[in-house]
Amino acid sequence: MKDPRQEGIAPPRSRRVYLLPNALTTAALFAGFFAIVQAMNGLFEQAAIAVFVAMVLDGLDGRVARLTNTQSAFGEQYDSLSDMVSFGVAPALIVYEWALQGYGKWGWIAAFIYVAGAALRLARFNANIGVVDRRFFQGLPSPAAAALVAGLIWIATDLRESKWISATGADLGWLAWIVTIYADLSMVSNAPFYSFKDFDLRKSVPFVFALGLVLVFALISADPPLILFLLFLSYGISGYVIWFWRWQRRRRTPPSSPPPALPPDTG
Repeated sequence: MKDPRQEGIAPPRSRRVYLLPNALTTAALFAGFFAIVQAMNGLFEQAAIAVFVAMVLDGLDGRVARLTNTQSAFGEQYDSLSDMVSFGVAPALIVYEWALQGYGKWGWIAAFIYVAGAALRLARFNANIGVVDRRFFQGLPSPAAAALVAGLIWIATDLRESKWISATGADLGWLAWIVTIYADLSMVSNAPFYSFKDFDLRKSVPFVFALGLVLVFALISADPPLILFLLFLSYGISGYVIWFWRWQRRRRTPPSSPPPALPPDTG
């Protein structure tokens, strides 16, 4: 019997509802809703942090489901709906309340375009399961796009509280508008972003990897808003770097010449 993934068809999922991965998805959904509430109350730093918490929980639910073999069709759809709230609606409303509100229709249009881009990105991801190369995402993942928007808000509010800058969200509205549109266009683009799905957590790794992990955690703990924003900004650019590199490689590779024609049969 043929593997359905070889024919471009997603493998069948269980119809059962499993507690552990869906509990993590619910926690991610709660974090996204909590971020919206905090933004409505003017607590933008807490709102941005809640988006990052949702991102961590969203990464855990899929990993836990795969490690415990509790993947299901219900969990797949529930995760997409949770992502739409936490990484689509929440970042758009937070950035609108923080910086885009004073831009009138251009402000809410940018926020809506981001929400629509997140919805299209999630729909395309679900439609292409088992079809595209699992090593790369097609377009910027919605959690990374949300991290770009929320990271800008977090680092700006943190710098303002530490007296490094005096600019408010309204003063940085132009920058927030650019980042929001960039994140949206990146989600619906065809740029390949590395998915990290080929890492097997059950396999042993060299000691240097453990040391590198310690260094990463140390860097993040030193200045979380700055380091996280720089990390996701680098990731948000990496897809276009890979895209350009592939284009250059195809451009430099000479096209394969067709096989020589056979001489006519004179016999």
